[in-house]
Amino acid sequence: MGQSLVKNYIHIVFSTKHRESLIHPPYEEELHAYLAGICKNLDCQPIKIGGFTDHVHILCMLSKKVTLVKLIEEIKSHSSKWFKTRDEKHKNFYWQDGYGAFSVNPSEVETVIAYIANQHEHHAKRTFQDEYRAFLKKYKVEYDERYVWD
Repeated sequence: MGQSLVKNYIHIVFSTKHRESLIHPPYEEELHAYLAGICKNLDCQPIKIGGFTDHVHILCMLSKKVTLVKLIEEIKSHSSKWFKTRDEKHKNFYWQDGYGAFSVNPSEVETVIAYIANQHEHHAKRTFQDEYRAFLKKYKVEYDERYVWD
């Protein structure tokens, strides 16, 4: 083949360190926009970014030029440094070490967009831990509960 054609939708999920509730207005929207900018700079077109006070969801196209681990590394390191500059109370802001990344079927993209858009309503009834466990179950990811949250 003379040309590389790639279309990988990726749904990325990760939380603040110890799932601390640190992401609040007015910084929440700014953070989501900043995360989108990092994705764009890495040629990973952001589609929808959202979340709740203790975690974020990123739906993007994974570039054929960037590995998933590099994308996550860049997103977390740059956004963490940036977020700390927004307010003195964020000086100890960190993301958790791990993450979840799930491929999305093109036919499911609109469903994932709606899901991310409704995070605040969703988390009025369900914790991040329960949400994340449901993702792991849906995608049949084997895990050990002892190592997922630290």
